[in-house]
Amino acid sequence: MKLNTLRRTGSIAAVALTLSLGLAACGGEAESTTGSGETTQSGDTTQDDTQAMEEDASAQTYGAGCAQVPTDGAGSFNGMATAPVASAASANPLLKTLVAAVTEAGLVEPLNSAPELTVFAPADPAFAAIPPKDMKAVMADKQMLGSILKHHVVGEAISPDELSGEFETLNGDKLKINGSGEQATIGDEKAHVLCGNVPTANATVYVIDTVLMPS
Repeated sequence: MKLNTLRRTGSIAAVALTLSLGLAACGGEAESTTGSGETTQSGDTTQDDTQAMEEDASAQTYGAGCAQVPTDGAGSFNGMATAPVASAASANPLLKTLVAAVTEAGLVEPLNSAPELTVFAPADPAFAAIPPKDMKAVMADKQMLGSILKHHVVGEAISPDELSGEFETLNGDKLKINGSGEQATIGDEKAHVLCGNVPTANATVYVIDTVLMPS
């Protein structure tokens, strides 16, 4: 504040008013920061808010299989929530065979770059139930493998309460789901959800107990 710019002829009351306003402004600036330099203005996202959102990735998941998901690292719910779906799946210990199949079929980039998906992801035991000879033949036929994998993917986000119905898959056919939430059964095979509503950066994932076959 430049006191020397005040006119000498100004009244004492005017000077006092100017000083009080200046001090009030300075005081307001001091109150807008904390000791650590973080702003506390309403509407700002604090560190606690950010941490709470990050810890929320598992809040809406369900199913007994969720207990097998790591509690930290890239394969955890928080880790997967920050990565596109194929990359997120590659860090999940339940989905190793699926990731190998997606890689073999050349679908990693298409899945990662899609804006919004729902993926019904067979867990490793689902693939283990397929006779080894048949599994080897499918893995060797990229066209067939791609069709099977794309039959597990819907090009929209589906929440647990919206599961019931028929949905068009990336394979161009229909996937029928009976029931919603934990009661849902997926496809003609009536697959069950082991761990549902898992968030990734561009998809909602439902880990299921059966490999679905296109009709």
